[in-house]
Amino acid sequence: MVFLFFVGNLEAQNKKDKKIMKDAVKAKKTLLKTSPGLERFFDDSAGYVIFPNVGKGGFIIGGASGNGVVYENGGEAIGMADLKKINVGFQAGGQSIIEVIFFETDVDLDRFKEGKFAFEASASAVALKSGIAANAKYVEGVAVFALPKAGLMADVSVGGQKFGYSPF
Repeated sequence: MVFLFFVGNLEAQNKKDKKIMKDAVKAKKTLLKTSPGLERFFDDSAGYVIFPNVGKGGFIIGGASGNGVVYENGGEAIGMADLKKINVGFQAGGQSIIEVIFFETDVDLDRFKEGKFAFEASASAVALKSGIAANAKYVEGVAVFALPKAGLMADVSVGGQKFGYSPF
């Protein structure tokens, strides 16, 4: 019985991961269509993580969460990631976004995989609009981009986000 539960749970997890992976592929296409300048980040980074469906919301106290896929070597999926954020301050509304984090070097990617990666309180993402990614640069080994999918919220911060990583 325990074995059946484990196999059933693993199958459900694989189903969830497969959906997230499929959503990440679609999200990458959407990101590139919206901002073709991201192509250089996808091509040249040591790795990246795409969170295709990050939900953000709050009124005074807010939060965000999402699941994503970690890639290295030009696009090879190596594991799954999750993000969580809780913050207090002026905010109102709810939003669904695509978030992508690029890692400039293998050392930066390894920090993420080892769980030694979090954004400082003041960190923010580049809100993608057509052409804006062309001039973007890495800051301390990472470049972060966010593309709103739905909803309205007066906040593009990523500060305080914590991440988890599970290799395949």
